[in-house]
Amino acid sequence: MLEVRDLTKRFRGATVVDRVSFSVRPGEITGYLGPNGSGKSTTVKILTGLLQASSGQVFFHGQDVSADSIGFRKRLGYVPEEPNLYGCLTGLEYLQLAGGLRGLASDLVNRKANELLDLFYLHDARWAPISNYSKGMKQRVLIAASLLHDPDLLIFDEAQSGLDIANSLLFRYVLRELAARGKSVLYISHVLELVEKVCEHIIVIYKGQIVADDSVSRLRNLMQLPSLEEIFTQLVQQDDMESRARAIASVMTR
Repeated sequence: MLEVRDLTKRFRGATVVDRVSFSVRPGEITGYLGPNGSGKSTTVKILTGLLQASSGQVFFHGQDVSADSIGFRKRLGYVPEEPNLYGCLTGLEYLQLAGGLRGLASDLVNRKANELLDLFYLHDARWAPISNYSKGMKQRVLIAASLLHDPDLLIFDEAQSGLDIANSLLFRYVLRELAARGKSVLYISHVLELVEKVCEHIIVIYKGQIVADDSVSRLRNLMQLPSLEEIFTQLVQQDDMESRARAIASVMTR
């Protein structure tokens, strides 16, 4: 289980993550939601070791990850929001590099990489340079790389971005299968419809603080709202979007 305790991050005196605490349990897909600038990406960067927290702790299976950050990363699979890849490498070469950095044997990496590329509909493009890939193809390479070493914890930050309908559906089934195999999955997305379909549990962050941490069904009952979209809108105090949309359209005719 991943446990985040009183995590805080300040930039030049401004607090962007404020004493955030939550858990991601094995066998469960946990959605992490919030509007832009709420602190989601900062939290994820701290969890993945890309940023250092100002205070607070992160535990995985009861162990403080700072005590063995390299060991923790070996158990982590991560897909960032932006697919920043080495364009000069082919899809297969990128997975070979990722597997080598994880310390996997080359024959194992080659076998798993080819199988994953085939299963993610990238077999025919495995020798093409990544610079020629579409955004969706790059996303699938990143997803494959995150699974290559059989991690215990997976963090997907807008991983479905750029995926077409078929691959988005495949990714949804992959999430469910990972949870069924006992993996801890933290899923960050703005696509609330998808979050509602795949996540048993959601955490909502707003202005750096957690404003909801519960199952979707319980939040529906507590707030007496029928959908995650309406729950999210009320929790983060969004404007009346219909009125704002009418105002935008009215500007066009003035």
